[in-house]
Amino acid sequence: MVAPGPIAGSCSPPVRVPAWPQRLMHRSLAQSSSLRSWCNASSTVLPLLLLPRQRPALRWRAPCWGDTSDFHVGLLKLATAEARPLYFVLGCVSGMLAVAYNRALLATTTAAERLDKLRGHLRAGVIGAAVGVLAWFTPALVGGGDAITQRTLLGVETLTLVPLAFLLRFGLGAISYAAGTPGGLFAPLLVLGAQSGLLFGAACRLSLPNLNLQPEGFAVAGMAALFAGVVRAPITGIVLVTEITDSVTMLLPMLGACFTAMLVPTLMREEPIYEALRKHMLRGNRVR
Repeated sequence: MVAPGPIAGSCSPPVRVPAWPQRLMHRSLAQSSSLRSWCNASSTVLPLLLLPRQRPALRWRAPCWGDTSDFHVGLLKLATAEARPLYFVLGCVSGMLAVAYNRALLATTTAAERLDKLRGHLRAGVIGAAVGVLAWFTPALVGGGDAITQRTLLGVETLTLVPLAFLLRFGLGAISYAAGTPGGLFAPLLVLGAQSGLLFGAACRLSLPNLNLQPEGFAVAGMAALFAGVVRAPITGIVLVTEITDSVTMLLPMLGACFTAMLVPTLMREEPIYEALRKHMLRGNRVR
C-alpha cells in the first residue's frame, strides 16, 4: 500500500488510488476474460445499488474519500428500464472507439520512433511545436482536458462543435503520447469518453423523445466505458468515474456499458493498451 501514496498526494479523492496500481501490478486481471472481469465488477457494484433511492440522484460521500469531487455533475435521474438497453449499445460504440484509439496510439508511437531513427531526436520537438501552434489558435482544446470534460458533463458544450473537438482530441491524444515526454492516458480518455457519451445520448434523445433521456448521464457512462475498453479494467473505471463525479446514480448503466465495451475488443482479439505498449517496448529493445 506504499505505492499509491505519492499518487494520493496529487489527487483530492484517495479511494481511487489503490485501484490503479492494483490494475497495473496484477497481470492476471489483464489476462482474464471479459466475462470474468465483468462478474468481478458486478460483485463490487451491485451492493451499492441497494442504497436508498428516495432522491433522483444519489451522492457518493464519505470522510475518507475526499472533500470534493473532481467534476461537478448535475442531478441525474436513475435510468429507466426502457433506457437501460441503450447503455449496452453505448458500450459497443465505446468498444469500437477503444480499438481505434489503441491502434492509433500504437501507430503514432511507431511512426515517432522511426522519425527518431531517421533524423535524430526530433520527436518531442516536432510534436511540441505542432501542439504549440494549435494552442496559440485554440487554447481551450489543448492541455489535460479537465475543463472540456467538465463542460461536457454539464451539457453546456455546443453539440455542433463536439464532433470536431472529439476528432481533434482523438488525434491529439495519440500524437502527444508518442512524443515520449511525461504524460498519460487517463485524462485524455475521460475527455473522449465524455464527449462520445454526450453525442450518443443526444442522438438517442432526438431519436427517442418519449424516453426523456439525459445526455449528461450517457457522458458519465461513456467515460467508464471507454476506459474499460482501452485498459480492460471495468472495476477501476467504474470506481474512478463514480468518485470523480461524486454520484452513484449511473452505477448500473456503467456496469452494462463497461461489459459491452470490453466484449467488443475482446471478440476482435485486441489487447489492453498497457499490454500492447509493453510488448511494443520489448520488441523495440530487442531490435536495438
